[in-house]
Amino acid sequence: MYPDHFDKEDLIRCGHGELFPGAMRLPIDEMLMVDRITHVGADDGLYGKGSLVAELDINPDLWFFKVHFESDPVMPGCLGLDAMWQLVGFFLAWSGGEGKGRALGAGEVKFFGQVLPDNKKVTYYLDIKRLIRRKLTMAIADARMEVDGREIYTAKDLRVGLFTSTDDF
Repeated sequence: MYPDHFDKEDLIRCGHGELFPGAMRLPIDEMLMVDRITHVGADDGLYGKGSLVAELDINPDLWFFKVHFESDPVMPGCLGLDAMWQLVGFFLAWSGGEGKGRALGAGEVKFFGQVLPDNKKVTYYLDIKRLIRRKLTMAIADARMEVDGREIYTAKDLRVGLFTSTDDF
């Protein structure tokens, strides 16, 4: 079994395919939207099927503040959503799944706040609702994102699959 927390170096290793067996990788460099995973558990969370908590440190020098938008810098909402998908894939690999991670959709996504350059920390919370381990390895999760302790995004039924081949995807 793997540890229940991971630092940035571990996440970079995952991006290079060096943390888990199989092909699951997190994005690297600017597209890695997580600095650390502070908790991952297999049988906890709202549904008793697993949970994950991760953080991203915010500072005015982050790449997206320079381009989104000029004179009105804000973190793109799609990056927060992508981070939650990234973390569902990470959970799948952490819990023994193998394959290339692919986002498969979401049931409902709501944005009701924003991340600005003067914020300090984004925290992501995932609760795994369902794990499928048959021909397809997939997780369905509910997630929320906070900035400096205030909830600003929610996503229901995030779906991520692990594929041993993406030839027909």
